[in-house]
Amino acid sequence: MTRIFQGISYNLKGLRLGLSSPKLLTLGLIRLAVIVLITIASAAVILVNYQEILNLMWNRPENLWIVWLWHLTSWFIAMLLVGISAVLGFLASQVLFSVVIMDVMSQITERKITGNVKSSAVRPWLTYFLFLLRQEIPRAVAPILISMILLVLSWFTPLGPVLTVLSPLAAAVFLAWDNSDLVPARRLVPFNSRFHFLRSHLAFHLGFGSLFLIPVANILFLSFAPVGATLFYIEQIDPGSIENTSTGTPSTPSGAA
Repeated sequence: MTRIFQGISYNLKGLRLGLSSPKLLTLGLIRLAVIVLITIASAAVILVNYQEILNLMWNRPENLWIVWLWHLTSWFIAMLLVGISAVLGFLASQVLFSVVIMDVMSQITERKITGNVKSSAVRPWLTYFLFLLRQEIPRAVAPILISMILLVLSWFTPLGPVLTVLSPLAAAVFLAWDNSDLVPARRLVPFNSRFHFLRSHLAFHLGFGSLFLIPVANILFLSFAPVGATLFYIEQIDPGSIENTSTGTPSTPSGAA
C-alpha cells in the first residue's frame, strides 16, 4: 500500500510542479489540445460513416418486435466505435506528437532537479524524433492491445466480472509506465530492462495511474504525468544524479531542449 500511495503522491507532486512552471504548463496544455483534437477528429470520421457501418452489420428489421433489439445494438455499436476511435486517436497523437512533448517535459523536469539531462549522445532532430518513435510504438501499442484483449475476454468468458475490474487497472498501470519509461528510454536502457522496471515497481505504477481513472480530471493528470514520473525516477531510482549536482559533477547533456 505504501508504494501505491507513493505513486499517487508523485502524480500530484508532478501536477503541482507542472502548473507552477510556465514552460511545463505550456507544453502540458499543448499536449492536452493535441490529444483532444485528434480524438475528436477520429471520432467524427467514425460517426459520419456510422450508418453505413451499421447497415453492413444489420439492416433495420421490419418486425416491430425486433426493432427494439436493433436500436439497442445500434447504440452499443456507436459507443464501441467511439471508444475505438478514442483509442486510435490517443495512439496517433501519442506516437506522432505527444511523445516528443512528453520527452521535452521530462527533460525540463530533470534539468530543474539535477541541473543537467543525462543522455547517451547528441543527435540531430530527425534522428532524435525517429528514436522516440521507435521507443513509443511498443510502449504505447502493446499495453493498449493487452487492455483491449482483457476487455473482450470479459465480455465472452465467465471471468467477466474479474476482468472488467482488471482491464481499467491494467490500462492505468501501462499509462503510468508510458511516463516513467521516458528517462530510461532516453538513456537507451534496453527494453527488457525497462519492462523489468515496470514489474518490480508495479504497485507504484498502479498508484500513479489510478488518478487516470477519474473522469474529466484524468485528462489533466495525463497531460502533466511526465513531470511526476520523471521526479520519481530521478529521486528514487537514480538519486545519484542529484548528488552529482550538489558535488558539481556534470552529467552528459542531451541533444534536445
